[in-house]
Parts: sequence; structure tokens; C-alpha cells
Amino acid sequence: MGDKPGAIIAIDKPVGWTSFQVVNKIKWHIRRTFGIKKIKIGHAGTLDPLASGLLLICLGGATKMIEQLQSGTKVYSGTMVLGATTPCFDLERPIDHFFPSDHITAQAIEKSRIAFTGTFLQYPPAFSAVKVEGQRAYEEARSGIEVKTTPKMVTVYEFSVTDFRPGQHDGTALEKDWQYEQAGDTRELYRKPMGKVPVGLPQLDFTITCSKGTYIRSIARDFGTSLHSGAFLSALRRTRIGEYTIDQAITPDNIETEINTANPQYGFLMASTQQ
Repeated sequence: MGDKPGAIIAIDKPVGWTSFQVVNKIKWHIRRTFGIKKIKIGHAGTLDPLASGLLLICLGGATKMIEQLQSGTKVYSGTMVLGATTPCFDLERPIDHFFPSDHITAQAIEKSRIAFTGTFLQYPPAFSAVKVEGQRAYEEARSGIEVKTTPKMVTVYEFSVTDFRPGQHDGTALEKDWQYEQAGDTRELYRKPMGKVPVGLPQLDFTITCSKGTYIRSIARDFGTSLHSGAFLSALRRTRIGEYTIDQAITPDNIETEINTANPQYGFLMASTQQ
């Protein structure tokens, strides 16, 4: 961890929390508990607000490891809904288009799964933390501004479809009676996601092992296109980053009980108050 001591905290981030909110909660708890005015703190890779799972928080000297941790292999599990799309590729915004889905078979899904295993170019979502002309893309996208991201090379090491539910309705049939909703001009839609999953559309569960910078939401979008249909994420969970797993993580509710003056892992914080 370099010249100065530090700690890496594995957090199981709940749906609806931003990565910044987790960092902020830990920062203010440490300031109150240890009487520290300033402390170096950061996270090793943003996790979408509507995703849950592993988020690594680095304290003190461990912040020097952020880049190394971000480069670690990631593992995700989740669910794709086929036959429809949303502007953000998940449930943050309402459905904007429906597509045919009756033609989607297990064989077609297997063919697409193979096509999305390996190294390929991927366009990050407009609703993401990537920077476009110095601004976070999601800040512009949530304000209704059109955002064009730059494609990046990513690698999917493993892509497994763990379950496929063919559904009972075709996307174009549902479209006739679907009540479209308008997303408000707000930057905090993740607090009250507007998207809904239509009953009867095909769905598949998956696990993906991938490289740094891979957007699973973009894979869902492109996966739907490869099936001559549409797709978006209805659930996403990160379970591993490098050598860290979700089994090692604590929830935000446990921060106060885990990070305290009696825990030797955080003894370096006590020492800093005595200098």
C-alpha cells in the first residue's frame, strides 16, 4: 500500500445508492468516529445506481492502489429483458421502443452469446460516468442532452446464460396497449426509477466475467440488436473484482459497527490523530 498505511473496504452496495453516496457515508463516519478532519478516500470503479454488489473503497495509503484494483477482472450476474429498449439500457428510464421477440430461440441466444465472448469494441452508455468533453456523460444525458460516447476495446472472458424464459408475448404485440411514460428532466431518476418490465416478454439470466471498462448495459443493448430485437437490463449485481468477492463485503448499514476504534484494521486512523 505504499509508504503510508491504509485499508481496503469491500462494500455490498444496495440498489438505489450511488458509489459517491457510499464513499461519503464512510468518510463522514470516519471523521466523527476518529476525530479526523481530512482523509484520503476513493472507490475503485463506479457501480451503477440501479446495480448492486461489490464496491471497493480505499482509505489512506490504499488509495494508491485504486488504478491497480480497477484493472482487475470483474464478475457480474443479472437479467436481460428481450423485446424492448430504454434510453439508458436499464430501468432508470421508461421503455422507449418495442421490438419483435417471438422469433428468439435458445439456439439464437447461444449464437449471440458466443459472438459476445472475446475482445471487441463497445460504446459506453450515455448514462454512464465516462467523460465526454470534460463532463460526466450521465450529467448531460439526464438533462436531456444528446451524448455521443467514444468506443473502447473490452474483453469478455466468460459469458454464461444460466436461464432463458421464452415469454408469452411478442414485443410488438405489447406495444399496442403499452402506456408510455415521459421521464422528467431530473438528474436523480435513479432514486425513483421509472422503467417497468412488461409481463410476458422473454428474459434471460446470465453471468459475465470481463475486463476493466466493460459496460454490461451496453452488452445488453448490443445483445438485443444481434437477436434482431431489443434488450435492456432489469437487474445487475457485481460479485467479484480481482481477488475480492462479495462474500467479503459489508453493507452500508454495518459501516458503523465494522469501522471503529476497536478494530485493529483501522488502527492507522487512531495513529494519525496523535501526530
